[in-house]
Amino acid sequence: MITEEINIEKVPVAENTAPVIDIKGLKKSFGDHDVLQGVDLHVNKGENLVVLGKSGSGKSILIKCLVGLVKADAGDIKVFEKDLSGLDSKQLNEVRIRIGFLFQNSALYDSMTVRQNLEFPLKRHSKDLLASEVKNAVTEALENVGLEEALEKMPSELSGGMRKRIGLARTLILKPEIILYDEPTTGLDTITSREISELILSIQKKNKTSSIIITHDMACAKLTGDRLVILKEGVIEAEGTYEELEKSEDEWVRSFFI
Repeated sequence: MITEEINIEKVPVAENTAPVIDIKGLKKSFGDHDVLQGVDLHVNKGENLVVLGKSGSGKSILIKCLVGLVKADAGDIKVFEKDLSGLDSKQLNEVRIRIGFLFQNSALYDSMTVRQNLEFPLKRHSKDLLASEVKNAVTEALENVGLEEALEKMPSELSGGMRKRIGLARTLILKPEIILYDEPTTGLDTITSREISELILSIQKKNKTSSIIITHDMACAKLTGDRLVILKEGVIEAEGTYEELEKSEDEWVRSFFI
């Protein structure tokens, strides 16, 4: 557990620069099921954008399209002002390495210790690092999530909240400029959920990251989100701050805040 008190004041967002993520007309269907039907969305540099929506509304598919885990049927995706559709595999990987993805289940390798899980992306993407540099990077990543003592533990020895933190440490170890959080507090108790939400804010402040946070957790959305969007029937139905959407005259939008 992190003992440092975290100031939860929101980070100023750089709105006058080009968005680090700019999506226009994104569409994705699976057979006859239209999941995304023309999503327009942007993320400013240094901004935490929360994406809300009912189950099955396409929230997770949206961010999977963003990193190429799912291929979109139509639409434009620009990341760091680069049109992903125009990049070759080498160029696409250069963009991907600047993006961190925290999966719902943390996606740790069960057969590896925490140390080995954290070393894995470094050995894959930063092969020129010295052993001492790898060790220092692992130590720093664990310090960032307050779990230095978990270095030699196996994932099976970790609580749900600890697994989330280690998953986040592994995401941070390559120092991404963008982080995609897929349901970061799902399955956690209220106290641990708040700790993870505060950690997301701490990372934003310390590393100046830009993030998309997919969540059903309205407490997480309120604490972490500079701006919120709500997906409905494959498009963005509403957009604004937590306070603005909470006061919306649209009953469907307000239903998220009850």
